[in-house]
Amino acid sequence: MTAQEIKQKAKQLGFTGCGIIPSAAFNEYKQYLDERVESFPESKSLYEPLYDHVRPPETGKSIIVCIRGYNSYKTAKRLNGVIGKLYQFDPRLFYSQEYRAKIEFETYLGTLGIRLLDGAVPARWAAAKAGLGKFGRNNFIYTQEHGSYVWIDTWIIDKELDYDAVPEDTLASACNENCRGCIKSCPTKALSDSFSMDRGACVVQLALLTKDVPKENLRTKMKQWLYGCDECQDACPLNKDKLNEAEDFPLLSEFEEYLQFEKVLEMDDDTYLNVVYPRFWYTGKDGLWQWQCNALRCMINSGDGKYHHLIKQYCNHTDARLREIAQWGYNVLNKGLNGKYEK
Repeated sequence: MTAQEIKQKAKQLGFTGCGIIPSAAFNEYKQYLDERVESFPESKSLYEPLYDHVRPPETGKSIIVCIRGYNSYKTAKRLNGVIGKLYQFDPRLFYSQEYRAKIEFETYLGTLGIRLLDGAVPARWAAAKAGLGKFGRNNFIYTQEHGSYVWIDTWIIDKELDYDAVPEDTLASACNENCRGCIKSCPTKALSDSFSMDRGACVVQLALLTKDVPKENLRTKMKQWLYGCDECQDACPLNKDKLNEAEDFPLLSEFEEYLQFEKVLEMDDDTYLNVVYPRFWYTGKDGLWQWQCNALRCMINSGDGKYHHLIKQYCNHTDARLREIAQWGYNVLNKGLNGKYEK
């Protein structure tokens, strides 16, 4: 068993990079978390669980890191600016070729007598340490081939192997220190400086991972993102011409109709649980209300008059969360139309 054989197998399965590093504490990651907590104390509770990723299990000897890009897939046109690309092309879906490749790779490792251990490591830091990519100022890992449109898989294993040399510099050399494109593009200003982010203000956190209605001062800034956000990646010069859109992602087109704002707002529980949730699971089984709040916000932020009757209708909804968003939107649109909004 050699590290080179493992890397060759990864390449055969479609991974575009594979590296192996010793299992050791990610002290840089801890420092990074400490700095985030100090800078954004109001988001402390969101960072605290990530400290578990700093130190892999004691029985772990090595970490295998593999990357692949998702920049070759065609985006669903009606979902651009609505559903983040990563979530459109999610490699964890059991019917994707990426998921099948991951399972085959894990099976192969088992035939070598390698045991996969439970636990998690900071994937981006692991990729950087393995020399598979470098950090951009928006905190994403970049590669020459894929830009920041990469997915990272990591495995903690119980065997020592030959390791890759850890690069001295983990910063993308082409990331110009004078470029603040990603920071300027961040709609909620979660990105306020290079290599920094207020997780509590990130659109992804606000739209998918919280169980609270977003604060009023952030709702308009969240634009029409229903699930995810690509603003900082799409604004980055290092991602220019990286999206070649040569392939169709399986079954994606079947979801376009379900994810139109009106359809989401009027979706029933069965459709959510049996169709949407298995594909977009971050909001949980009880997350239909969150999708509907997001859909209402997106309608309001679109400024499209065809949604006005729905916004007005939901001002009297039995769910207080939907009612809050609709009433806020009613007031916003009424002011925007100089009092001409239908009452």
